[in-house]
Amino acid sequence: MHCWKTINVKKQYGFDRIFMLSSLLVLAVFSFFYVMIEILNDNQLSDEKFIIFLLSFISLYPIHKAIHFLPLIRYRNRIRFSIKKQFGFMPILSIRIKEPVPKALFLFALLAPFFIINTILIIGAFTLPEFGHYFTMLLAYHCGLCLIDLLYIKNLARSPKKALIEETETGYEILVPPTV
Repeated sequence: MHCWKTINVKKQYGFDRIFMLSSLLVLAVFSFFYVMIEILNDNQLSDEKFIIFLLSFISLYPIHKAIHFLPLIRYRNRIRFSIKKQFGFMPILSIRIKEPVPKALFLFALLAPFFIINTILIIGAFTLPEFGHYFTMLLAYHCGLCLIDLLYIKNLARSPKKALIEETETGYEILVPPTV
């Protein structure tokens, strides 16, 4: 195997740019989806279940990370979990792949939280219209969380189909088998 390319989106874009893009995405998704919900819904909004919203907001990030792990569960021996502190107080969950996994599976693992959680939140907004604003805030927040995954997908999409993905200290390495 040889390394076709190394991708490190955090280094490529920088924390400030990723944070700014994520914030803009959150605002855009919230604005668009909230207006759409309000146009389609004529129910009165309720703030009754705020504690459930707050707990959902706090648990969304760990659930997002858990869904990343589910497609890779058969490779669990190749995965290492760690928790780092950002800004000294905010826990960041990290899933590191120690040995190569197929590109298609890795892309699926990156996309899974985006489609699963966002679908649930959109369905929730339409089935419980009185809490549509809560679902809209959760959807916008989750889309902001997904931005870095989408940036990795954008970079990985152009790599060879039979590639394997491995994570190192420098980023994700795209490994390709030698041609005979």
